[in-house]
Amino acid sequence: MSTGTLYGVGLGPGDPELMTVKAARLIGAADVIAYHCARHGRSIARSVAEPYLRAGQLEERLMYPVTTETTDHPGGYEGAITEFYELSAKRLAEHLDAGRDVVLLCEGDPFFYGSYMYMHERLADRYEAHVVPGVTSVSAASAVLGRPLVQRDEVLTVLPGTLPAPELARRLADTEAAAVLKLGRTFGSVRDALAESGRLEEAFYVERATWRAQRVQPFDEVDPESVPYFSLAVVPSPAYAARTADEPGPGQAGGEPAGGGEVVVVGLGPAGPEWLTPEAESALAGADHLVGYGPYLARVPQRAGQRRHASGNRVEAERAVEALDLARGGARVAVVSSGDPGVFAMGSAVLEQAERPEYADVSVRVLPGVTAAQAAAARVGAPLGHDYCVVSLSDRLKPWEVIERRLTAAGEADLVVAVYNPASRSRTTQLASARDVLLRHRPATTPVVIARDVGGPDESVRVEALGEFDPATVDMRCLLIVGSSRTRVREQPDGTRVVWTPRRYD
Repeated sequence: MSTGTLYGVGLGPGDPELMTVKAARLIGAADVIAYHCARHGRSIARSVAEPYLRAGQLEERLMYPVTTETTDHPGGYEGAITEFYELSAKRLAEHLDAGRDVVLLCEGDPFFYGSYMYMHERLADRYEAHVVPGVTSVSAASAVLGRPLVQRDEVLTVLPGTLPAPELARRLADTEAAAVLKLGRTFGSVRDALAESGRLEEAFYVERATWRAQRVQPFDEVDPESVPYFSLAVVPSPAYAARTADEPGPGQAGGEPAGGGEVVVVGLGPAGPEWLTPEAESALAGADHLVGYGPYLARVPQRAGQRRHASGNRVEAERAVEALDLARGGARVAVVSSGDPGVFAMGSAVLEQAERPEYADVSVRVLPGVTAAQAAAARVGAPLGHDYCVVSLSDRLKPWEVIERRLTAAGEADLVVAVYNPASRSRTTQLASARDVLLRHRPATTPVVIARDVGGPDESVRVEALGEFDPATVDMRCLLIVGSSRTRVREQPDGTRVVWTPRRYD
């Protein structure tokens, strides 16, 4: 006899009419209806599916041994739950081996924080198994709010309320829209995270969306003692909120700009907080909004009330416009930049966009930071002790002919050269060409400092000869300093090598 088929059927958020046609058909046709329940024996999933059940169906009630209470199981909570899932899978396997089709009911969607997935991972390799998706609680909450979750290129982040409050706050600050599930006992922690991230005033509380007993309130008006597990926090689309608000607040689009805002472009230095200047730290602490490349924003500590706006590495103009728009609405905005913002970084990108007429009332300041060249030079001594120049080998914004002409001029002038952006996955030939240009003007023994991730966990600094170093060992995280004809290398008693350029010509 052939075995039965397992179906994980999503029931949607609670309203039986929001169940899919396929889910209703499978429930009515199944030999066995299985569902989870707590110790009281009642099952929300069964009550939602009840209109579609038929007489004569077998029912398997999978009763959790523990939910929020303590347990005397020798393996603790995890041990008790794992044992429960193993026993539940065996019970369902007995029906499947007997040739019976089993529908396991699941609130919402089976693979969205659903209990079905634990049966799927234990049974799907032995039996035919299918998953029927359902409307999630997040979609239902958005619908009952009457507000879109996200639009255009906004980012939605879905978070479990069980995360530590500091981590929740960081993630809430880093996204445009969010949904936080599993409230109940975590409500206080989630509220703290919303306040810390500056999102509390935007957040809504939605309880039992689409049920008769549903409740919708501003999150900061909810009594923590009244919060059940089937509730969530929603921070809906900020763009939609801005367009529909009677009086847009700081940084919101629509209406007349509030004016009086400022953009401060802040240099973070090459790595951790020890490279940050007090002036830059003060500007970051006083900002309403932080704008920047995601990994750079992650280096800035989360502060209560601040909003973060992370973006990719190749959207500098768009990032600058976002910052200026926020400031145009009256906000204090800090644009973060690695190293010094005025050296191949966000300073010029922001100032370029600030020339547009609509930003005439927005002030822009640039705060310096320790550059990658300075950090790399300090690691080996003082190779920048005399005249030097800084050149980027990236030909994304300027043609290679221009770069080669500048390298030739630097070589002829006998300048020390700090080389930024020496190589990447798509640029593999430029560094070898640059080396060949410089070799026309200085000896093959000229020292080259190859510094990678200075100040970071993967830091490495080595000194090689210009005629011998291998460009294939250099990537985008490296910075090179090519010495002049006067640059010296000396080995110290501890075996380290010091590189320096004398301040005068004899």
